[in-house]
Amino acid sequence: MHFYPTERVGLFIDGANLYATARSLNFDIDYRKLLDYFRGQAKLIRANYYTAMMEDADYSPIRPLVDWLDYNGFSVVTKPTKEFTDSAGRRKIKGNMDIEIAVDIMELASELDHVVLFSGDGDFRRLVEAIQRKGLRVTVVSTLKTKPPMVADDLRRQTDVFVEIMSLSDQIGRAGGQRKPRPQETQADPAEDEAEYDQNDDGQDDFEEFADI
Repeated sequence: MHFYPTERVGLFIDGANLYATARSLNFDIDYRKLLDYFRGQAKLIRANYYTAMMEDADYSPIRPLVDWLDYNGFSVVTKPTKEFTDSAGRRKIKGNMDIEIAVDIMELASELDHVVLFSGDGDFRRLVEAIQRKGLRVTVVSTLKTKPPMVADDLRRQTDVFVEIMSLSDQIGRAGGQRKPRPQETQADPAEDEAEYDQNDDGQDDFEEFADI
């Protein structure tokens, strides 16, 4: 990943998408290291993290992470999840943050030279094209190492630079590189891993229900 020292950079992290990507690779993100890495590469203007939350629940599995990010250099953008029942009668929870990400990037475009988007969602292709016309460079961070790949082919073709997230494992990965046990097995710094808070009462992953890849 190449940056110019005076380049104004904005990070835009689709939390559910990044979580699903890291989970599929058995890879832990250390958010403190991630922020420090980009601060060392260029002029970091903004680091935004987007996630939907179940606000009416007694406990949100990602609340510890969201709180840590809020106090440690990230701007966290949240909205309530929406619950619905699918055609098979199964309860589903959805929390797509695409509009929030797109609006923020467009509003900040005049203050940036380079957008780094942590998402493989193909819906962002038109957004990438639009900000490129404004003269910005765009880097997309996702993975091709899963089957199927987590990044849409249209998005990868449109972006200026595609970065395989595993190539950043030394820079932004938790020491050891493997996902740690669930919260009932250990207590750890929430900055290191969104996955630590991913289990609900029925043993299913909350993020799995609303990650919109």
